[in-house]
Amino acid sequence: MDIHEYQAKEILARFGVPVPRGGLAYSPEQAGYRARELGGSAWVVKAQIHSGGRGAAGGVKLCRSEDEVREFASTLFGRQLVTKQTDANGKGVYRVWVEGASDIAQELYLGFVLDRTSERIMIVASAHGGMEIEDLAATDPASLQRMTIDPAVGLSEFQARELAFALGLKAGQVAQMVTILRACYRAYRDLDATMVEINPLVITGTGELVALDAKMSFDTNALFRRPEIHELRDRSQEDPRESTAGDYGLAYVGLEGDIGCIINGAGLAMATMDMIKLAGGEPANFLDIGGGASPERVVRAFRTVLADRNVAVILVNIFAGINRCDWVAEGVVQAYREVGLTLPVVVRLAGTNVEEGKRILEGSGLPLITADTLAEAADKAVAARAKLAA
Repeated sequence: MDIHEYQAKEILARFGVPVPRGGLAYSPEQAGYRARELGGSAWVVKAQIHSGGRGAAGGVKLCRSEDEVREFASTLFGRQLVTKQTDANGKGVYRVWVEGASDIAQELYLGFVLDRTSERIMIVASAHGGMEIEDLAATDPASLQRMTIDPAVGLSEFQARELAFALGLKAGQVAQMVTILRACYRAYRDLDATMVEINPLVITGTGELVALDAKMSFDTNALFRRPEIHELRDRSQEDPRESTAGDYGLAYVGLEGDIGCIINGAGLAMATMDMIKLAGGEPANFLDIGGGASPERVVRAFRTVLADRNVAVILVNIFAGINRCDWVAEGVVQAYREVGLTLPVVVRLAGTNVEEGKRILEGSGLPLITADTLAEAADKAVAARAKLAA
């Protein structure tokens, strides 16, 4: 789960990371008030969306008067901001962050991520910040400093100092960097984060280190024990199909194709999408209904897939172990009747109670297309799509 920049800054500040003073606004008038409240002669207005690259997309601006703050904020609210990290639809802007402008002498990059190879938290840092880490890795890979943290020990002071020296920091800044590094590590560890990024971490004209931007992501599976983090969820930044599916325990990811998929098991779902591609089609989604799929759960999966108007054919592929084919078959029949389906539906069942499941499908009297193998199911789904297009 992602959160907004201002939320990440508030969290990191509680752990001891220095951040600029700022205020949240939900209207242009409130943005102007925030600028007046902060004082000074220059402010930075930032669109709050779950995406990087906001500056290049026109979502960040340095303003030098309250009127300019209000005018720029008015161009952001309600806008779908498209960045290189969003799809063509962009992300809606419904709140902005106003903070006092900083005197920037140098920009650094600092990130904490999970390194799956070493199974440890890795720090990635660079003396050249202010750009996306992917761009930095491509243009100046030698500038990246990497360090893994032993989970049994945590981030020790000597490690933090070593990284600070590697970034070329002056003596007076090393202690500040040690504090920031250890604070970020504690936030990552204590809140079940999957990523903490400060970009840029700036050195001001007076030599102070300040987190000018921040981003945090969290392990969705751990949110049950982090209610204070779960409350930060912003559904307006999520795909409504994925959000609704998640509420019902369905793993859903929307894609660009037109063959909807209802499958149990992530591995089988990936294999099914590969087979659809191999047969010449394009999957519309990844959907894993999980184990123990009741008829009601199958109906909910159908409704989720049909929320995508691009779907022209539905492919149900179930290999029942914990699941039961008769339950899935009952769900398919129930969904067909409740939803009033008119699209072609291809069903392939295998595993527990498969014969009973096939009997239910055959006895339903519905125009369901059945298949015995995954390859056959994919071919029939693509053929049904081609027939509709003809």
